[in-house]
Amino acid sequence: MNRADLAEYLRDRRARLRPIDVGLPDNGRRRTPGLRRQEVAQLAGMSVEYYTRLEQARGPRPSRQILNALGRALMLSIDERAYLFHLAGETVSPASRPAGDVPRGILNMISAMSDQPAYVIDVKYDILAWNELATEFIGDLSAPGVERNMLRWIFRSPHLAEYLCDLDHSVFVRSAVADLRAASARYPDDDSLNSLVAELLRLSPEFGELWADHEVEVRRGMNKTFVHPVVGTVDFHCEVLLIPDRDQRLIVYTTEPGSPSWRAMRELRQGQAKIVN
Repeated sequence: MNRADLAEYLRDRRARLRPIDVGLPDNGRRRTPGLRRQEVAQLAGMSVEYYTRLEQARGPRPSRQILNALGRALMLSIDERAYLFHLAGETVSPASRPAGDVPRGILNMISAMSDQPAYVIDVKYDILAWNELATEFIGDLSAPGVERNMLRWIFRSPHLAEYLCDLDHSVFVRSAVADLRAASARYPDDDSLNSLVAELLRLSPEFGELWADHEVEVRRGMNKTFVHPVVGTVDFHCEVLLIPDRDQRLIVYTTEPGSPSWRAMRELRQGQAKIVN
């Protein structure tokens, strides 16, 4: 624990906040900018004496509960909160719920990607956003009530036995279940994630067998092959890119330049352009 740097950081963050920023009344001009120590202590639910000792670099090592409370009181961003934890010699505790909103910049980016299918998934494998080219391989998900969870697609499929016998498909299925188990450890209190696991355990013995293996793996890139009804077989490399602050993944299907798959995708894009025009 770095007491001196922690104390300086708390003083600096406190000085940057105004009472109106945190919902407190502003009772006129202050001798020094920012919140008072007693106001931060009040917002964090701790004694003024305890907080004062932290700012004076003579307090005890704060618990994770205290650090979380200070992060909320000082309105710290995710990165600032992580820095606070590091100063106190703690690892960052995860959010209690996975984020469901996709950043506007990511939405703009995948919309502009006319050459590669791309979509965004959350930790439950719900597809949150996609571009037009992706619909050629994952279907049109825009209609109300359409199932958008990839794990339900897999374990409700009548072709599940075939998937598990195919090497590429089985690698993906095992990886996805291991990824879901890792997410369940990060978000133990998320009802929707727990409900999904319970549902799949109830409906699919195959999921139950994979879940019982206790494999844990965060999903990374892999190769995939699709047989498209118009352009035939397309071999992709799936790039899996983490979206910071959301615990979401951007999935991008890429082809080797000049390859038969690359030419197939060019033909597919040209066909889409003709339909639009």
